[in-house]
Amino acid sequence: MSGNNRKIGDVVLDVQNISLSFGGVKALTDISFDVREHEVRAIIGPNGAGKSSMLNCINGVYLPQQGSITFRGQTFKHMNSRQVAEMGVARTFQNLALFKGMSVLDNIMTGRNLRMKSNLFQQAIRWGAAEREETRHREFVERIIDFLEIQAHRKTPVGQLPYGLQKRVDLGRALAMEPQVLLLDEPMAGMNVEEKQDMSRFILDVNDEFGSTIVLIEHDMGVVMDISDRVVVLDYGKKIGDGTPDEVRNNENVIRAYLGVEH
Repeated sequence: MSGNNRKIGDVVLDVQNISLSFGGVKALTDISFDVREHEVRAIIGPNGAGKSSMLNCINGVYLPQQGSITFRGQTFKHMNSRQVAEMGVARTFQNLALFKGMSVLDNIMTGRNLRMKSNLFQQAIRWGAAEREETRHREFVERIIDFLEIQAHRKTPVGQLPYGLQKRVDLGRALAMEPQVLLLDEPMAGMNVEEKQDMSRFILDVNDEFGSTIVLIEHDMGVVMDISDRVVVLDYGKKIGDGTPDEVRNNENVIRAYLGVEH
């Protein structure tokens, strides 16, 4: 299933010397890596390694004390998550942040908010241009629903869906933002083998059909090695490995970090 046949482009996201502390606790220490256009780039490491903290720095939730992040040649140090989203970076979350009482369609539509030009009043009364705009956005969302094979559930409240399908809706909402870079925080956590296979296929298809560059945090090493082009490894907030799946698999520091951890 490996995506190593893809044409990988130039660096689109460059993370340089990021350090992050909470009080006296260092979450990340001098982390640097880059992400290339159209690749699947994995961040792995044992629990508490700093993976989610790294994603939170990239999408503007945390402000690192040191270092910089450059996206398509634009370096930012003080960006909030909405500004990052407007630049073209979308994110899914480890703990689902879906609207459980709303339908699949309406949840995915919330991902279009950044793209909506009409104001809230116009949207509320669906008047003129606002109505035409909503129709266009709805058509785009229907495409995503078809793509993720959840047509049968489009009107179902998300809270009634099995966990694996809720994760798919979360992916759909991020896709609705038309991201250039998609940050996936443990998209397969809590899934069974079949659900993981489905999600792996969707991630590769998103990369292929939507052209999104993907940065992925995942615990399942088999999945990571299968679908990633390159892997960066964190341990206790430090980078201990970076390279192709094969290079990382044979890295002594990585082997030691994983052998020393009980899963």
